Amino acid sequence: MPHFIDRRLNPKDKSLGNRQRFLKRVRSQVKQAVDKAIQGRNIADADKGETVTIPTKGIAQPTFRHGATGGYRERVMPGNKEFQAGDTIDKPPAGGGGAGGKEGADQGEAEDTFVFALSREEFLDLFFEDLELPDLIKRHLKEVVSNKYRRAGYSMAGSPANINVTQTMRRSLGRRLALKRPKEEGIQELRQEIFALEKVSEPTIEQWARLKELHKTLEELQRKQRVIAYIDPLDVRYNYFQPKPEPNANAVMFCLMDTSASMGEREKDLAKRFFVLLHLFLKRRYDRIDVVFIRHTHESSEVDEETFFYARESGGTVVSTALVEMQKVLTKRYPPSEWNIYAAQASDGENFSGDSAKCIDLLNEVLMPVCQYFAYIEILDEREADIIKDETQGAELWRSYRQVYESWSNFAMKRISTPADIYPVFRELFAKKNEKV
Repeated sequence: MPHFIDRRLNPKDKSLGNRQRFLKRVRSQVKQAVDKAIQGRNIADADKGETVTIPTKGIAQPTFRHGATGGYRERVMPGNKEFQAGDTIDKPPAGGGGAGGKEGADQGEAEDTFVFALSREEFLDLFFEDLELPDLIKRHLKEVVSNKYRRAGYSMAGSPANINVTQTMRRSLGRRLALKRPKEEGIQELRQEIFALEKVSEPTIEQWARLKELHKTLEELQRKQRVIAYIDPLDVRYNYFQPKPEPNANAVMFCLMDTSASMGEREKDLAKRFFVLLHLFLKRRYDRIDVVFIRHTHESSEVDEETFFYARESGGTVVSTALVEMQKVLTKRYPPSEWNIYAAQASDGENFSGDSAKCIDLLNEVLMPVCQYFAYIEILDEREADIIKDETQGAELWRSYRQVYESWSNFAMKRISTPADIYPVFRELFAKKNEKV
C-alpha cells in the first residue's frame, strides 16, 4: 500500500492538513446551502444563480493560540500609575468582556452568517457534482473507443507511401537556390565549349589557356553538384496523420410523461419540475447526449422540448403507447449496439384496465435488455403519501412495475408527493455508483 508524505512547507506557520480540512468543511457547508436553496425554486428559476448563506462559526482556519485561562505567564506591559514591576495581577473573571460593544438582546439566540453570491455555472456545478448516469459505459461500449486519422501537416519522418512530392520539391528548390547549386544546363554548355576547343587541331596559346580554365571551372561545378545534392534528406516531407478520438457510443435519454386527464395541474407541475431538473443535469454534465421527449395520453408522440414542457393536452390513459413509441424511436435512430440508452418515466399510476400487463411485457422483453437504466417516478396525492407506506402497495401501474423492479437491477422506482420530494428522489436515482438497495 503506497504512503504519500507531503513535504511542502507550511505557509505562514499554518498546517496544510488543517487548511485542506477547513476547505473541505466549508465546501460541504456551501453544498448543503445550495441543495437547500434549490428546493424552493420553480421551473423558470431552476438554472439561475443563488445567494447562499453559511454560518460563520467554524469557517475560520484553525491556528494555535495560548489558552485564555489557566497556567502562568509573564508579560511586559506598558507603563502605568497603579502597578510596579513584580506586582501580581489577578485574572479577570470568566465570561468578562471589555467595556465596548453594543447592548445585546434580552432573549433569543442568534448566529452570525457569511453571505456570498454564486454564478449560474458555480451553482449548477455544485449541485450536480456528485450525480451521474448509472452504468454510462457498459459492456463493450466506450465513450471513446476508436481513433480516426486526420491530416495534421507534414513531418520529416514517415512511411515512403506518405511522401509529399510537392512539399519535398519545394524545399529542395529553395535549398538549391540558397546554396547556388550549379544547374545542369550550365554544365552542358560548358562541356560543349570544351569539346569544340578540343577538336581544334592546332590551338593557339589563348585557346589552350581558355581550355584549361574551362576544365578547372567544370571540375569545380561538378564538385558543387556532388556536395549540394539535388534532394537532401532534410528536404523530404511526409504527410502527417494525427489520431483523433471519435465517439463510438453516445447516450440518449428518453423522457416519458403522462399528460392524460388523470394527471391534474399539481401532478403535471411536479412531473415537469423533475424533467426540468433532469434536462439541466444532462446538458450540464454531458457533451454528447440526445434527449427524446415523449408525451402520452391514450396515444403517444415524440415532441420537442417546448411542447413537452408547456403544451396543454388531455385524454385517456394508455401507458403502453409511450413504451411503444420509445421502441419505434430506438429502432429508427438509436441502435443499442452504438448507444447507451436511458429512460425516465413520470405518471400518477393510473392506467387503462389490462394495459399494465402489456407494459410489463414491453419492458421485460424489449426495453430493459437494451436499457442501461430505467427510472419510474410515480406522483401521489399528499394524502395518499401519508397512507401508503409499504413499497409493495400502490396503484395498478406501481404494482405491475414492481415485478419489473424485482427482475432487473437497472430498473428504479420512486414516489413523489410534494415539490420538496423531487430533489431527494432525483439525487437517489442519479447518485454516483447508484446501486439498488
